[in-house]
Amino acid sequence: MISILIEGLIFGIMVLGVFMSYRVLNFCDMTVDGAFPMGACIFGACFVAGMNPYLALLLAFLGGMLAGLCTTVIYTKLKIPDLLSGILMMTILYSISLRIAGKANISFHNVKKIITVPDGNGGVQEIVKELKTPFQQITEFFAEKFPSLPSELGVLLILVVFIILLKFLMDLFYHTDLGLTMGALGDNQQMIVSQGVNPQIVRGIGVCIGDGLAAVSGAFFAMYSGFADVGSGTGVIVSGLASLMLGEFIIRSNKISLQTLRVLIGSIIYRGLMYLARSYGYLINLKADDLKLITGVLIIVCLIISKAGKKRNEQ
Repeated sequence: MISILIEGLIFGIMVLGVFMSYRVLNFCDMTVDGAFPMGACIFGACFVAGMNPYLALLLAFLGGMLAGLCTTVIYTKLKIPDLLSGILMMTILYSISLRIAGKANISFHNVKKIITVPDGNGGVQEIVKELKTPFQQITEFFAEKFPSLPSELGVLLILVVFIILLKFLMDLFYHTDLGLTMGALGDNQQMIVSQGVNPQIVRGIGVCIGDGLAAVSGAFFAMYSGFADVGSGTGVIVSGLASLMLGEFIIRSNKISLQTLRVLIGSIIYRGLMYLARSYGYLINLKADDLKLITGVLIIVCLIISKAGKKRNEQ
């Protein structure tokens, strides 16, 4: 259960970014599939090099924003459709992630750094220090201080605090002039243009934030899994859409605070469904290779139910 909540919250960060692109801006952004592993690779490369992990997280976010900016430039300046722009950038980011990481996989276990300190006799000595990610540190702390509790509970508590703060900031942002303009842009671009606002700039900011969140989500997932992998982004956008639609099916509201909440709830529900499929799918002859099939079916079912509900409301 704890693992489901942890993964649900980690991927919920990415789904918040998908929500901004797909629902707020009405922009089909496939860059997420590339920004997610790139964020993991940026964090992994920086962490292994001995950089402060929190600074590495910030760099991952900035890297994701840069990817979103490139997608927006391709879309606006080269006049390439949004879907194709995202696919092109997603493909490019795979090679960039490999360049950043230097290899396909970066492990966070047994990462050591040599530190030079004074020896008290006017000289210096070298000390080998083992580097640990924040998740490793909190897990060891809980295992030592609260041996009767699951060590992963500490990671869950840290994530809950982070998600609450992130959701608060996102809700606050959507109530600002820029956030309201983004919402209006997704509904009616012509109205924004008539008000003298450049839709390209507003859209670019939103896509940058969305891909930045996807990169942060990738960095968190790398910390949780213990390694950064360039292939970890495969199908992420599909799972994000499934989580988004599941949340919309559970909670129907136009209030932005409830919309961001249902995004997180949908992410947790999706991870729970995937766990059930992995654990008990054998009862109906499902295999691990069928998880993508289940995701696709979930999206189709949610779309059918959503359309049926709209028809009933219209009647």
